Amino acid sequence: MRVTARITAVLVVCAMSSPALSADVRTTERTTIKFEGMLGRMIGMFGGNDDEPRTVAVRGDRKATLSKGNGRIIDLAEEKIYDLDGRRRTYTVTTFEELRRRMEEARTEAEERAGEERDEPAREGEPDVEIDFTVRETGERRTIAGHSARQVIATVTMRQKGRTLQEGGGLVLTSDMWLAPAVAALDEIAAFDRRYAEKLYGMATGMSTEQLAALLAAHPGFQQAQARLAEEGAKLEGTPLLSTLTLESVKDPSARERDTGGGGGVGGLAGRLIRRNRDKPGTPERVFTSTHEVLSIDTSVTDADVAIPADYKERQ
Repeated sequence: MRVTARITAVLVVCAMSSPALSADVRTTERTTIKFEGMLGRMIGMFGGNDDEPRTVAVRGDRKATLSKGNGRIIDLAEEKIYDLDGRRRTYTVTTFEELRRRMEEARTEAEERAGEERDEPAREGEPDVEIDFTVRETGERRTIAGHSARQVIATVTMRQKGRTLQEGGGLVLTSDMWLAPAVAALDEIAAFDRRYAEKLYGMATGMSTEQLAALLAAHPGFQQAQARLAEEGAKLEGTPLLSTLTLESVKDPSARERDTGGGGGVGGLAGRLIRRNRDKPGTPERVFTSTHEVLSIDTSVTDADVAIPADYKERQ
């Protein structure tokens, strides 16, 4: 069974969130994710992402994400997820425990598929890494969803200890954010997403279970990089209304020589499935781009906004 466990906020939205508030909120938003290269072709087997605008409503321990009768309702108190099928007017129920099990199965399968794609044994003895963080205020401003926002670009660079990115390869995670002065309603959604992510994956990326599993199998360093971005992003002032997250891999120049002789290196960690640039070591290659945009914000929410429609029947 395919799992579409979509965590609707991009990583940085959760990173910028404040502690849980008590307000209700409803937004219209759009999230798109595009994978590149070999990883993109492998993830393509799980299907693409629907970039249609959707309504997101949070009320208490419930969150509903709906579009044209389809979508998902998450109940943190019940630890259950209700997936809605608008065409059949039905819904299915999945517990958090079951979703955790499926995540582990998907990750194991993705790691096996990654090994088949690279046609080599998994590398052992990965070297120590260093993580650099930079943040830049561009001075640019624009109006998004009725709020004035400023552009801030945060970059996390993961590289071999004592070596530059070009010398030893690694990962570059960049977040291009448009931050408005604190929007309490959006902080409520971000706080909910953070609580949900902590119960399941420990991270929020906007990806399905299969996509996240495949990404971590190919680039296990991504989880460490996103953790640093979340830590540093929490120190920035403002609420993101538009965020673009980009992950790039830089191949270890010595990895080409090791491909037939074993060995480790951040090149293996950062680019196990990336072969198009094997003759261009030190050159960044795009792994994925994820964009999350808030289109409108409303604080008028009712119980019906986060409830299963009365005419929907449970499908076993």
